[in-house]
Amino acid sequence: MYFVRQARWPFIAMLVLGGLTAGIEASIYTFIGQIVDILQAGERESFFQTHGATLVGMAFVVLVVRALVAILTALVEEQSIVPGFFNLVRWQSHQWVMRQSLSYFQEDFSGRISAKVWQAGQAAGDFMSSLLQTVWYIAVYALTTLLLIGELDWRLGAAVGVWLIGFSFVARYFIPKVRAEAKQVANAGSGVSGRLVDTYTNIQTVKLFGTREGEEQGVLRTYDGFLSRLRVFTRTLTSVRSVMVSFSGLMIVIIAGMALSFWQQGLVSTGDVAFCLGLVLRLNLLLNRLMGQLNGLFRNIGTLQDSMELIVKPIDVLDAADARELEVPNGAVSFENIRFHYGKAEGVIEQLSLKIKPGERIGVVGPSGAGKTTLVNLLLRFYDLEAGRILIDGQDISRVSQQSLRSSIGLVTQDTSLLHRSIEENILYGRPDASEEDMRQAAERAHAMTFIEGLEDKKGRRGFAAHVGERGVKLSGGQRQRIAIARVLLKDAPVLVLDEATSALDSEIEAAIQENLAELMNEKTVIAIAHRLSTIASMDRLIVMDAGEIVQQGTHAELLNEEEGLYFQLWSRQSGGFLPDVGPVSGQGALHTA
Repeated sequence: MYFVRQARWPFIAMLVLGGLTAGIEASIYTFIGQIVDILQAGERESFFQTHGATLVGMAFVVLVVRALVAILTALVEEQSIVPGFFNLVRWQSHQWVMRQSLSYFQEDFSGRISAKVWQAGQAAGDFMSSLLQTVWYIAVYALTTLLLIGELDWRLGAAVGVWLIGFSFVARYFIPKVRAEAKQVANAGSGVSGRLVDTYTNIQTVKLFGTREGEEQGVLRTYDGFLSRLRVFTRTLTSVRSVMVSFSGLMIVIIAGMALSFWQQGLVSTGDVAFCLGLVLRLNLLLNRLMGQLNGLFRNIGTLQDSMELIVKPIDVLDAADARELEVPNGAVSFENIRFHYGKAEGVIEQLSLKIKPGERIGVVGPSGAGKTTLVNLLLRFYDLEAGRILIDGQDISRVSQQSLRSSIGLVTQDTSLLHRSIEENILYGRPDASEEDMRQAAERAHAMTFIEGLEDKKGRRGFAAHVGERGVKLSGGQRQRIAIARVLLKDAPVLVLDEATSALDSEIEAAIQENLAELMNEKTVIAIAHRLSTIASMDRLIVMDAGEIVQQGTHAELLNEEEGLYFQLWSRQSGGFLPDVGPVSGQGALHTA
């Protein structure tokens, strides 16, 4: 109803037109009865002269009124509901999904999510079209049949009523089962789709580490689960059809027998019998069709329910009702007694405090699992804190809009993923209004022009227009990294976060880009995460993390003087054991060549 209310007028039109269609179809059978009675009178010579006006009226209804209603119905459905309502559901479902937090996407297959967004629109649209165009039409037709036949003889009308009541009981029994089983089939089907997308997305890993047979077995297990659900579902559908065909056959014989008996007694005319049998046979076809449509309706409802249970999950990270735009005149960042456990009882980050001055460049180091990347994710508000707060220039990030927060932070990560779009679109993504000259300058500073100018995709698009493939697979790791750096250079945000930003680059390119990054860092607050300590040794301050806590902080030289400290141990391991024989600067140079 949330979606239907937004497109109420086309559906009201469908409701009216469906009722008119049913009334016209039922009236055609009254025409047949009248024609049979006229023919039985035997007035052949004066047939058209006597009944011409009646016949013209019937022809007008069939040729003009019926056609006009059918054309209007087609226009409303095909020109309004299919392009409008179907895609309204898809678009608003997509918008809701895009508001979800990072953890939402990390907990499910991306292919499964996208399949559910798409099938939600299809299922909702098919449900409403079937409900108004078929179910409503059949309901009006059935009621009209009941009234028209009841006018002939109340006993015939009662028999039709028993038929409709019996049909309702059968539907009431089977439809909840159909709906529940359809939901399970839809869920299992989206699981197969998600598994396939996961395989195709990670095809290089599959080919490197798996066997085709092993991967096919994994897909087959998922597919077998889908088939087992489908078989249960189709058995229920078979039961419905078997019960309905038996019950309908019985009622047709009973009503036909009663009509013939009444004709023999002179209670109804020959035309009445033809009219009655025509309506009843048509009703039988429509009720069978209705049961199929009900199965389809509740299959669609099951699919829609399954999709919406994933799509409309509560959003973990929401903007505050009075959220303001973040303003960053200076770039001071403060973590105040923050705690975050990814929803667990303990672990990750516990009571961490850190103040970063405006324009200060800090490096964050520590062993894997120390909480370095989690710290950055919390600053970007990919997750909400469990305690404490994070301030940027005195503004609590939970009280500002997420978009303004993230537009104020430039991020380059180790695992660079690009959109399957052109080089130009990928670089401009952080600043769509930038000029072409600014974009090219950013690419130059990221040392990306050398390979961009030689790019050509299979559709013949060259240079900045060339598409990079899903997640940027058509580029090398270093090329993807340089595109990501160009994007951040162009964005020029006041706070810069580098998470192993140059790890995928060769030494010569890294050295060249470091110069541009150093220029970019001027007058910016910088948080740089690195496992290769030499890349951040020149930072203003180094933060050493372990098990979610800050265990040391200071300059590179100060931390090396603490020989019992974790930083000294990490540096010693990376410098190959030669640290005691050289000073910090020499050690830094030796590590860089390593």
